[in-house]
Order: sequence, then structure tokens, then C-alpha cells
Amino acid sequence: MAKAPRRRRGRDRVAALMAAARAVFLEKGTEAATMTEIAAQAGAAIGSLYQFFPTKEALAEAVHLEEAEAMLASLAALRTAMAERPGRRPDAGALADRLFRLMVDFLDAHPVFIVLADRRSIDPKRKQAVRRRLRGEVAALFALAEPKVAPARIEAMAVLIPHLMRVVVALRGESELANRARVIDELRAMLVAHLGPKANGRD
Repeated sequence: MAKAPRRRRGRDRVAALMAAARAVFLEKGTEAATMTEIAAQAGAAIGSLYQFFPTKEALAEAVHLEEAEAMLASLAALRTAMAERPGRRPDAGALADRLFRLMVDFLDAHPVFIVLADRRSIDPKRKQAVRRRLRGEVAALFALAEPKVAPARIEAMAVLIPHLMRVVVALRGESELANRARVIDELRAMLVAHLGPKANGRD
């Protein structure tokens, strides 16, 4: 497990080490990355890195949890904003549009998130816990839609939408794709049309 720093200087050092880990994990993947490379990226001694993170997995886990908390905080903020607008809440299609854009923007700002979520060394129980929380936030958002969405459909969307983010990442990785932005926008439009007012009859 990672060692929690007690002083500000230690917290600043850990922040720099985690920033370096993000850059190296994103460039090389978690398996190919080494602690030596991460320490060098941070301009720190290897002993300093091991002082706070005894293993590469402990470091990957710490960064992953920080990334996951950032994603969950973004979703919670959107849910709070929706909850504070009784009588003016969006339908499921409009909500899906906002959610999709939010998650795409998050991946733009946090590209290492999927890399860490898909690493082979991840503890399955921890991965499931993050996945449950993510699905819970998505479900809570759709529960606020007006008109109401059937619970079974909310459950399905909570599973589907996070997986769509992996599709976005995969599309960005296709070097031969000339217009990634347009393809991703088509994916968003399909989701919105599927959940919009004209689709309510499928509930």
C-alpha cells in the first residue's frame, strides 16, 4: 500500500511522483513502465519513490483511485445541478447528451484513466468497487430525468454508457480514422436519439 505523507512537503512530493507516473503510464502502459523511469520523470531519487510507493502496483492503484474520484466528483456535480432544478429537469435524451459530453471531456483531461482501469494487475475487488460506484452515479442521474425512465432501462444505461467511453478511446486510437470527432459525435447522437422523447415508448 502507498504511504500517506503527513507534511505539506511530503504531499507535494507525492503529487509530483503521481504526475510523473501518469505521464509514463500513458506513454508506455502500466506493464512496460518502470519505477526508475517514473522517478526520473519526476526528477526524484528512486528511494524517494519507494518511500511512498513500495511497488509499481501501489503507485498505479493510487493514481487510478485519484482519477476515479475525479470522475465520480464530476458526475456527482452534474447530479446535484440536476436535482436543484425541480420542474426543469431534462429528458433522458438531453441528460444523456450532457453526460456523454462530460465523460468525453473528462477523458480528454484524464487520458490515463482507461489505461489504469484496464491494467492486468488491478485487484478485481477494487475494480468492481469503482465500477459499482460509477454505475451508481450514472443510474442516479437518469433517475432524475423527466419524464421518468423505467428502472430496468436506467440499470441498462448505467452499464452501457461507461462502456461507450471505451469505444471513444478506441476510436481515438485508430490512426487511419480521418475524422474522429465526427464519428464520436455520431455515437453521441445515436445515444441521444435512442433515449429522447420519441423513444419513451420503449420504456
